[in-house]
Amino acid sequence: MAKISIEEFHQIIDEEIPWAADAGLVLEEIEAGRVIMRLPYHQRSVRPGGTISGPHMMLLSDACMYAVVLSLIGKVKLAVTTNFNINFLRKPAERDLLAEGRSIKLGKRLAVMEVSVFTDIDKELVGHATGTYSIPPD
Repeated sequence: MAKISIEEFHQIIDEEIPWAADAGLVLEEIEAGRVIMRLPYHQRSVRPGGTISGPHMMLLSDACMYAVVLSLIGKVKLAVTTNFNINFLRKPAERDLLAEGRSIKLGKRLAVMEVSVFTDIDKELVGHATGTYSIPPD
């Protein structure tokens, strides 16, 4: 069972990370160590060439990792990204993007996650990210 609810996560985003709220991020599913998050399509997220921009896919991936961490440790707002890597695998269509995040390892001070990013219509993998979050001491 997740240590944070969808509603609690959205409250943190709304109150503490307004730029993520402005992007329209939606946490759709959460369980301990696994989440599904959606970035709704918007014309502002399209780059030249008719594809979703890399920074938007990075925003989705990092926010997804944050939700994974909180699903395991609860409302620890100061858990922060210490490492982030993303591979852009193919050009995503101008559609909503979905991210599935999973915990790889949770330690006392660090959490390591991976995120698969795909479009909502064809489920083809368009990006893969890995990252590490630092967990503050109690």
